[in-house]
Amino acid sequence: MAFTGLFLITFLIVHAGINSSIFLNDNGETFNEFAHFMSHNWIVRFLEIGLFAGLFLHIIQGFLLWKQNSDARPVKYLVNKQSSNSKWYSRSMGILGSLLLLFLVIHVSHFFVGTKVALYSGDKPHNLYDEMKEVFSNLWIVILYLAGVFSLFWHLYHGFHSAFQSLGIHHKKYIPIIRTIGTGYAVIICLLFALMPLAFYLGWLA
Repeated sequence: MAFTGLFLITFLIVHAGINSSIFLNDNGETFNEFAHFMSHNWIVRFLEIGLFAGLFLHIIQGFLLWKQNSDARPVKYLVNKQSSNSKWYSRSMGILGSLLLLFLVIHVSHFFVGTKVALYSGDKPHNLYDEMKEVFSNLWIVILYLAGVFSLFWHLYHGFHSAFQSLGIHHKKYIPIIRTIGTGYAVIICLLFALMPLAFYLGWLA
């Protein structure tokens, strides 16, 4: 769970970095060049297999971990003050993860599938920037994406530190550093992802 989580965390850095090129406000020229490279480079397309494998493995591991925890305590405590033992988001990782999975399915259907269809059909170069502009012109879709980013934030906020803890890096000397890096990472990544649909919907981008 920790290894696949850190793998996906690394991917998000690349994904957010490339998508942030829309803020150059050059009518999507730079972003479309990146998108074209990512969809036509065979090395990148091979890495996509590893990405989806890591994602599915992370989901399966999460389900198995939830089941393992449930089986370990089939009878609930008579007195259970959860708020004093853990944070709400750490107790809600299953729900947040499920919401995030739903968001990912919608996200892939909006952008990944369309790009692949255009690639294999041999049509003219796919303008992913214009597609983003069209998708994010719908207020309800923007709200849905912001809800997905909200789930992603808490998933990252808790998961970043938990991954290192699972790997045994839990010395009091390093905990504050890991928490600070994890918090900064979650804030920056999610802020970038939240600004993208907002920028299109509010007309900040050409």
